[in-house]
Amino acid sequence: MAVKILLDPSMYHPHLSVADELRKASDLGYSYLELSPRADFHEWHHYPKVDRALLTETKKAMAETGVKIWTFNPVYNWSAPDEQDREHAVRCFRRLLQIASELEVPMIATEFSGDPNQPLRSEASFYKSIEELIPDFERHGIECTVEAHPYDFVEDNARAVQIVRGVDKDWFNYEFCCPHMFHLGQGNPDARAMLEYAGPRLRHVHIADVFDHLANVGNRYIVNPPGVDARIHQHNEIGNGEVPWDTVFGYLRETDYDGPVSVCVFGWEEDADAIHVRMRERIEAELNA
Repeated sequence: MAVKILLDPSMYHPHLSVADELRKASDLGYSYLELSPRADFHEWHHYPKVDRALLTETKKAMAETGVKIWTFNPVYNWSAPDEQDREHAVRCFRRLLQIASELEVPMIATEFSGDPNQPLRSEASFYKSIEELIPDFERHGIECTVEAHPYDFVEDNARAVQIVRGVDKDWFNYEFCCPHMFHLGQGNPDARAMLEYAGPRLRHVHIADVFDHLANVGNRYIVNPPGVDARIHQHNEIGNGEVPWDTVFGYLRETDYDGPVSVCVFGWEEDADAIHVRMRERIEAELNA
C-alpha cells in the first residue's frame, strides 16, 4: 500500500503564487498538491480567475518540479436553495473542470455546501446540480470526492455517505475530514465506525488534528452570544488535538487504503515549513513504511 500525500498550501496563499507553491511543495518533500481556494485561481463561491498565462505558468512549474496538482479543493454552493446561486455554482464547476482537464488534475475534492437550516431544499438542489454536471465529469474523466463540512446542509457522517450512494457513480465518492470528526460524529465521534460506514466509498482523507468542541459540557470553546448559529473547529498539527490517530491510521492500513491523503493544517503560518515536514514524515511512517 502506498498513498499519495498531498500538501494543501493554504498557509502559503497570502505570499506565494501557485507556481511558487509547487516549488515549496517540492522543497518540503511532497510530490502532490491539493490546491485549495485562493483569489487568483478558484476562490470560495467565485468564478475561477484562470487565464492562458496562468495555465502556462502552472504547467511550467509542475514540469520543473515534478510536483503534480492531484486535486482542486473548490467550495461552490451547488446545493444552494436559491436557484440563481445554484446555477452560478454549476457554471463555476464547469469552468474548473475545464481547467482541471487542461492541467491533468484527476480529482475534484469539494463540499456539500447548502444551508443546514434548509436541508431538504438543499438536498434537492445538490442532486439537481450533480445531474447537470455528470456529463462534464464523465467527459473530462475526472473523479470527485465530497465531504460534509461543518455548516453544510448535511453535517453527519452516515447521512453524507448515504447521499453519496444516492448519486451511484463509481467516480463520485466520500472524503473523510479528520479535523471535522467531532461534527461528523454528532456527539458520538467513533472514528472507526464512521470510516467503516463509508467503506469502499472512502476515497480521500484530510489529515489534521482538532480538539473536541463538545468536551467539558460544551465549554471547551466559548462562543458569544450563547446559542449563536455557528460551527467551530481547527486544523492543527497531529498531536495538537484529540483525533484518535492510532484508530484512523490503523483502519487505513487494515483496509489497504490507497487513495490520496491531504495535509491540511491551517493557522500556524509562523511554523508552516516545519509542520508540513513533520506531518509528511508521520504519514509516511504510518501508511507508506
